[in-house]
Amino acid sequence: MTDSRQPPTDATRPESPVGVEGTDHVTLEGTNAADTIEFYRDLLGMPLVLRQPNLDRPHLTHLFFDAGDGRMITFFVNEERESRDVGDRDPGEVHHLAFRIDGDRIGEVREALEAAGYPVSEFDRGVFHSLYTADHNGLVIELVADKFALDDARRGQVLALAQHLREDDGAEFVRSEHVREAIRQLGLDAEEVEVGDAPTGRGV
Repeated sequence: MTDSRQPPTDATRPESPVGVEGTDHVTLEGTNAADTIEFYRDLLGMPLVLRQPNLDRPHLTHLFFDAGDGRMITFFVNEERESRDVGDRDPGEVHHLAFRIDGDRIGEVREALEAAGYPVSEFDRGVFHSLYTADHNGLVIELVADKFALDDARRGQVLALAQHLREDDGAEFVRSEHVREAIRQLGLDAEEVEVGDAPTGRGV
């Protein structure tokens, strides 16, 4: 019988036999190099730092892009592959990738994407503010502007407490006031970033 109770949210590292220390890279099956580089390097601004044969499938090229925090997004590409809209995802497939942007540049980023021919939707996600677009293959790309300048080492702790505050409040999702109160209770010094207003509806 399945336990219907929700597991508690908690930022404390659980005891486990592996104990990962963070994300190193995420790899996706890409299409061709030119379209991939045009979107991720030339539009999103990620340096292409490594390009080499796929060591397991040498007919493919492995592209490494620096996402800006030392973490990599990599793609397996082949010149015979054409970019196309991949449509709806099945369970186990990637739904979207999310990258951080400067909250002061939301309007500028939105205009740049639209000028390049990539439609944008914008939503207030409670914890952060998001722009959504799609890459050359239709993969959803979320560009996240944090509402609070949090130390990465404390981010999970703030979100876990905000989750408890949300539940106590009976709110559908975590809102800015829950994060603000979590920061206060934890005694953190985190500057609030003015990111503007946007709908809170569901769009992706």
